[in-house]
Amino acid sequence: MNSTFFRGAWPYAVLDPGEKLPLWAGPAVLLSVTRTQAETTVVCQEENVPAGITCNRSWRCLRVGGVLDFSQTGILSSLTAPLAEEGIPVYVLSTFSTDLILIKEKDLFLAMLALTRSGNRVFSENGQEWLP
Repeated sequence: MNSTFFRGAWPYAVLDPGEKLPLWAGPAVLLSVTRTQAETTVVCQEENVPAGITCNRSWRCLRVGGVLDFSQTGILSSLTAPLAEEGIPVYVLSTFSTDLILIKEKDLFLAMLALTRSGNRVFSENGQEWLP
């Protein structure tokens, strides 16, 4: 599977349940809002999140390559299993056509190594392949 890292850091911020999307959340290359009765979680560019917001910072975003069909199975597990074997925590988001895996900045090198060793190909946003 080919995957590409977005530039920059992508934290997730936790807001009160039902809170409106704050202006600081966008515009962004990636913006995700998830609401439950307990909380609202926003994933956006790290530099947009103001001080004082409950936030888990320093995540990097890996976009799973290509448009994924709903009949395809095992794609996420082929990427997250090698990361789990290395003890690397992930935060996963999905859109209609692809999946996004957030990996802590401190785990990035080990994550890329684990992914490439398991037969996955990892690229930067400019298209350069990461080779160990």
